[in-house]
Amino acid sequence: MIPNYFRFLVLGQLFLLSLPNYLYSQDTVDDGGHEQWEFILEGSGDVLQLALPITALSVTLIEKDYQGTKQFAYSYGSAMLLTHTLKHLIHKQRPEGRERYDSFPSGHTASAFSGASFIQKRYGWKYAWPAYILATVVGVSRMEGPDGYHDIWDVIAGASVGVGTTYLFTNSYNDQPFDIGFASGNNNYLLTIRYHF
Repeated sequence: MIPNYFRFLVLGQLFLLSLPNYLYSQDTVDDGGHEQWEFILEGSGDVLQLALPITALSVTLIEKDYQGTKQFAYSYGSAMLLTHTLKHLIHKQRPEGRERYDSFPSGHTASAFSGASFIQKRYGWKYAWPAYILATVVGVSRMEGPDGYHDIWDVIAGASVGVGTTYLFTNSYNDQPFDIGFASGNNNYLLTIRYHF
C-alpha cells in the first residue's frame, strides 16, 4: 500500500514546478486583449503536462516498484509515440488559422492524462482523483489559453491516447502479474500459467 507521503510528493512537486511559472506570468504584458488568468492557465498547463508523469514515475522509484517503473515507461512512451505519429499522419491545422499542421491530438493532454491514469490504474482512485483534476486543467489550458492551441476534439483525443496506452500496459500494484496453478484428478493433470500485461 502506498504511504501517506504520496499526497505531499504530488503537492510539493506541483508547487515547486508552478511557482516560477506564476512569478513569470505576473510580468506578462499583452497587447492582444488577453487577460492575466489566460497566461497563468496556459503556463500552468505547460508545467502540469510534465509534473503529472514525473510524479507517477517518482512514486514507482520511491516505492521500489520497478515493475511499475517498467509499465510506466511502456505506457508513457507509447502514448508519446502514438501522439506524435498521429499528429504527422492526420496533419490537422492549428485553430485560429495558424500555419502549423500538428493539432490532433493534443500532446500536452496526452502526457498529463498518461500520468494521471497511470496513478489511477497502478495505485487506485484514492490517489488519482487530484491527478485527473489537474490533467483536466491541462486540457482546458490548451483550448482557453491566450494562444488557443487546440480545440475540444484535439484534447479529447489526447486524453484518450494517454488513458488508452496506460490501460494497455499497466496493472494494479496489488495484482500479481504472474500466476501458476496446478490441478489433478482422475489421472488428469492441468498446469495453468497466467501473465498480466
